[in-house]
Amino acid sequence: MCAIAKLRERIQQKGLRSTLKILWKHYAFFHDELLWMERDLISPVPPHALRPYPPLRVVTITPDNASAFARYFGDRVETMAELAREGYTGHMHLDDQGDAVAFIWGAARNYHDKHYYGCWFPVKPGEFFEFGGELTRAYWGTTLSVDLQLELWKAMQAQGCNKVVDVCEFHNIPALKLHIRMGYQEQGRIMNVYQLFGRWRFYRETRYSGSRLDALRKPSRPPVAATVT
Repeated sequence: MCAIAKLRERIQQKGLRSTLKILWKHYAFFHDELLWMERDLISPVPPHALRPYPPLRVVTITPDNASAFARYFGDRVETMAELAREGYTGHMHLDDQGDAVAFIWGAARNYHDKHYYGCWFPVKPGEFFEFGGELTRAYWGTTLSVDLQLELWKAMQAQGCNKVVDVCEFHNIPALKLHIRMGYQEQGRIMNVYQLFGRWRFYRETRYSGSRLDALRKPSRPPVAATVT
């Protein structure tokens, strides 16, 4: 009865069609398109109108301090400690209570994403793969989304990297807009992730030409012609 009650509540909140789509994706079949993006670590970030945020402390994530995720990311504590043990570079931003309110990771070698997508993301010499970036809701729309990455880029530059690469789900419009705002470029390739009956996963890479993000870019204002009186 509990499961039926939850299903009925979800239908009332989301509607029948939306609920059926969620159930189909979870139990039958889903397909995610992950767009590969890249950016050098030298070019300045384009101007933006994001809000400022209170001072935070940037700390390298280690197995010993992963408990700082307990308040806002309680289900990630062990994952954060595990990634640190595996030698990936992670930063967390702590508030004045010592709780992590944002985090991000970088891998200067091929990265096996066993915690989410389940596939390998290859990394070329001089590159690093950026993954796992997340902020608590209170910091959405602030410059922390920029500073979070800039701090990681500095750390990866010190390790000899000159380019950042990552993937972004094509249906995640806010994340795609963030990539555009940060000056990322499309690589023209997609990692396709398929899941069948909630159990079997398959992967393949495809390529495309042109841009799939043009519709998200803000149109440039046309020049204003001078009037002669």
